[in-house]
Amino acid sequence: MISPLELRIALRYLKSRRSSQLLSLITVIAVGGITVGVMALVVVLGVMNGLQNDLREKILVVNPHLRVLTYGEGLRLDAWRDVLAKVRRAPGVEAAAPFVLTQGLISAGHDYAEGVAVIGIEADTGRRAVTSLPRHFTKGDLTFRTTHPAVDGGIAIGVRLASKLTVYPGDIVTLVAPAGSKYNSSLGTFIPKWRRYEVTGLFETGMYDYDNSYVVMRRQTAQDFAGLDSAVTGLEVRLTDPRHADKFATALEAQLQYPYRALDWQSQNRSLFSALKLEKLGMGLVVFLICVVAAFNIVGTLTMVVRDKTREIGILLAMGMRRASIRRIFLAQGIFIGLVGTALGVVFGMALGASVNNGQLIPIDPSIYFIDHLPVHTEPRDALFVILASLLIATLAPLYPSIQAARLEPVGAIRYE
Repeated sequence: MISPLELRIALRYLKSRRSSQLLSLITVIAVGGITVGVMALVVVLGVMNGLQNDLREKILVVNPHLRVLTYGEGLRLDAWRDVLAKVRRAPGVEAAAPFVLTQGLISAGHDYAEGVAVIGIEADTGRRAVTSLPRHFTKGDLTFRTTHPAVDGGIAIGVRLASKLTVYPGDIVTLVAPAGSKYNSSLGTFIPKWRRYEVTGLFETGMYDYDNSYVVMRRQTAQDFAGLDSAVTGLEVRLTDPRHADKFATALEAQLQYPYRALDWQSQNRSLFSALKLEKLGMGLVVFLICVVAAFNIVGTLTMVVRDKTREIGILLAMGMRRASIRRIFLAQGIFIGLVGTALGVVFGMALGASVNNGQLIPIDPSIYFIDHLPVHTEPRDALFVILASLLIATLAPLYPSIQAARLEPVGAIRYE
């Protein structure tokens, strides 16, 4: 344990000879190196966490925590009402509902057409809604109320898709189904199946794919469009704890048995989140090396302090100070530099991350990265890891200079020029 005298000497040695009020330049450089390294590590880990959290939230806007599907061709669930009752009784289920998922070709009365994913869900905007999509509507909602009598129903589309089609709520669009075409013998060709719908709502999730190529309609309307009659594609489930959706899916499959299967949101996006975790580890390791490089500044600083204070060290030894006390003096200097640099780095890193995140200062291309700005989210666990790693480096760095200082001989040190 360091004594008050040793601590006082350690702090005194960090000050310049010419001015006792200012830290020496080499001390400032050492502190700055630790500060920059820690700040960079905090920001990088915050960016990787922000990407993971933001992507997770945006993926779950339209995709549920869990989907119950069936094996076989067609991906259709006929006896879905009995299965739905079993799923709703399972512990850990907050909400469950049938859904229809198919594809189509949408146009707004001109030559341009766009391929889209068509989703049929229950018209529920309350707490029973399985996904958070109702909270992302800019116009309209999931009630799909139409005002035109000569349409087959109402639909909601993403704002980017609406911009490409130049349509607004109240406009009529045409959807062509990939299946259900009928052969006309008189014409000698297939006539595609098509329906006319009124745009009743616009949503903006922040996820490029959803806003650019998703069409949402009432489940019964989607059943007619997809030609499923009373069947559905599957069931979507919202869980109390989505983090353990994989375990819940395994248990639910065992309960429902073949031919039913449960597909959780983590397995559907496993490759994406695995890549993000690997990138976080790699980036963290690379930036951590900055802190290691900064530790060499501490070694250089204390080595220069030892050379500068050689005569004072010799006098202290001649006056009876133990060599262990000399070691603790220089260890205290290294730890002090590490503490100050770590504290400043964590504060500056969190402040910079909050500024970038709240102000959305770094825009990115959503067509490539799924999101429109760089998110930063610093988790307490990562901040604690950075602090411990930085302090460990700051503790190990002054070992060599402190040992060298303790090995000085009093007479030779006093005579040192």
